[in-house]
Amino acid sequence: MAVRDFLVKRTVQALGVILAISAITFFVLNVVPGDPVRIMLGDLASEEALEMTRHRMGLDQPIGVQYVSWLTNMLQGDFGTSYFQRAPVLQLLMRALSVTAVLAGCSYLFALVLGITIGVVAAVNHGNAIDRALMAFAVLGISAPAFWVALLLQIVFALNLKWFPLSGTKTALHFVLPVIALGSRYFASIARVTRTAMLEVLSQDYMRTAEAKGLKKWTVILRHGLRNALIPIITIAGTQLGDIFTGSILVETIFSMNGIGSLMVNSINQRDLPLIQGGVMYIALICVVVYLIVDILYAVVDPRIRLGGGEE
Repeated sequence: MAVRDFLVKRTVQALGVILAISAITFFVLNVVPGDPVRIMLGDLASEEALEMTRHRMGLDQPIGVQYVSWLTNMLQGDFGTSYFQRAPVLQLLMRALSVTAVLAGCSYLFALVLGITIGVVAAVNHGNAIDRALMAFAVLGISAPAFWVALLLQIVFALNLKWFPLSGTKTALHFVLPVIALGSRYFASIARVTRTAMLEVLSQDYMRTAEAKGLKKWTVILRHGLRNALIPIITIAGTQLGDIFTGSILVETIFSMNGIGSLMVNSINQRDLPLIQGGVMYIALICVVVYLIVDILYAVVDPRIRLGGGEE
């Protein structure tokens, strides 16, 4: 299958997934007990005021009509208006995303660089003290929950040593502790996968041939070894990119960061349906796009991979 056909097929599948998620999210949220209009106006509001507000917001229409209207507006970039903040949902999401993107992006780079470095060094020193120490460090990173690491970093480096701010997003220093807390679990997973992949590659004949040609050890390891070990690394790194963008709720809450996580928590507590729906679609879009990029990178890194299973 040609590259173009593969991209078209995967894009259509991704759009289908997003459409299915939008339908499930909308119908599930709208059948959950609880009246958002009553929550918004308060228990003292009259039935007449409640009915007028429902009519103005279109909530008195059949659920199917509401979904078609919401989907049509969403495809045009209109995610609705928040019930409680009285602002466009897209504007609120973009404002929160500016914080989450910085946090998640820096955490991902931290995890990727540290994880690959530790994995490669551990594989090269397989079986000795360096390998065991690095893998013990990786196991600790996987085992420690992000909220526990966040609290520990706050106590040690913010409250006791006072090296970094305790919370907030005003300066770059405010992001240091959250980045480490969020990225700690992900770097450990990348390190373990990188080590396993590199151990398999280092035992191949072409690695010994490259060394026999007189190439420097680390040139052989990085140019020939790491390149051929990238497929499993891309897999774990790709899936974690989606996780890290959508899994920062606890870290954002602990460090009082006004990102997507805290926005979603507040919208759920208030049953702010347009904001919840917009947040869920943001998460779905991030995950679908990430998996699409991972599939494309497979073919870029290793041309031997068949895009469609058929003969070229």
